[in-house]
Amino acid sequence: MGRYIDDILQPGEKVLYSTNAHWIFFLPAIIGGIIAGAFLVLSGMVPAGPPALICLSLAAISALAALYKTVTAWFHRWTTETDVTNFRVVHKTGFVKRQTFEMSVDKVESVDVDQSILGRILNYGNVAVLGVGEGGKTLNTIASPLAFRNAITARPVGT
Repeated sequence: MGRYIDDILQPGEKVLYSTNAHWIFFLPAIIGGIIAGAFLVLSGMVPAGPPALICLSLAAISALAALYKTVTAWFHRWTTETDVTNFRVVHKTGFVKRQTFEMSVDKVESVDVDQSILGRILNYGNVAVLGVGEGGKTLNTIASPLAFRNAITARPVGT
């Protein structure tokens, strides 16, 4: 299974920039893994018996939750594509139920970037693409939002 953008390119169209959902989607899984590890270490520090069994049970539950969050975050990143071509902006989410957003680059009126402090440090944010008479779309938690905005708004000399 190839990338969505490769399947929909028109003659003469080329991909100028691609980005994806940021790795921050894995943060709940990372936190769950840390909690599972803490319960595992704690189980070795408490007396044997019911307290240790409770800690081991909580470690197993936290590890399963972390595994679930890892799989869902990976699937979200795998099924999300955001690209800029020389003709349009394309955003695709979903696998079985696919949602796409496409806007001609000529119809883009403005591109707004919203980044929190953590987003600026880790280089992720929300990008709102607003079109002339077409409304718009906010792309949430994408990697390198400023580079994405620049790929949309930059125009080659002479066009």
